[in-house]
Amino acid sequence: MSAVLHARLAGLYPGQWDRRYVPAKLKSDPLYGAVHEELHGSDLPLLDLGCGLGLLAFYLREKGLHFPVHGLDYDSRKIDGARLAADKGGYEAVAFDHHDARKGLPGHSGNVTILDILQFFDPAQQETLLQLAADRVAPGGKLIIRSGLRDDSWRFKVTVAGDWLAKATLWMKAAPTHYPGANDFQRILSPYGRVRIEPLWGGTPFNNHRIVLERN
Repeated sequence: MSAVLHARLAGLYPGQWDRRYVPAKLKSDPLYGAVHEELHGSDLPLLDLGCGLGLLAFYLREKGLHFPVHGLDYDSRKIDGARLAADKGGYEAVAFDHHDARKGLPGHSGNVTILDILQFFDPAQQETLLQLAADRVAPGGKLIIRSGLRDDSWRFKVTVAGDWLAKATLWMKAAPTHYPGANDFQRILSPYGRVRIEPLWGGTPFNNHRIVLERN
């Protein structure tokens, strides 16, 4: 995406912090391109868990994907920002709601994303959420996850420090609780279909990985 488009998306948000955050995030984070790569060609609706400011939905629209997107997030401030940005940008078939995933998930059949939030759940909550999300993936659809993986690498230590910094600066409302390992994803998701796990840190120092369930 061009710097002009980055600036246009940033201009959809009312706060100076968000306006600075959005272009920096789009420029530095490989996440959005990776999700586009996975969903390009799909017309299934998307349930975006931990949608934050709704940036993924807007990115996908700008990249020519027009399936319905329903974003959920625990942070009501971010949901308010996403709704304002959607209205200002004129994006259709996008909806954002405040929701605590610990209380279950709404009905859905399509693709699902869980991006950068699993570390805020304990192991039992993670397993429940992954199972609920996998149940909502339609045949031929995908569950796309980005998560830091628990291991012995220096990247993992940086990831933990980054999450605590996000909590200290109030960007995230919760502190990290538990980081899953690659074997956790294989164990929980393999009964539903094929599971792929691969690095997704790009030029960042974090131990982020892309985990994809392709539903049978």
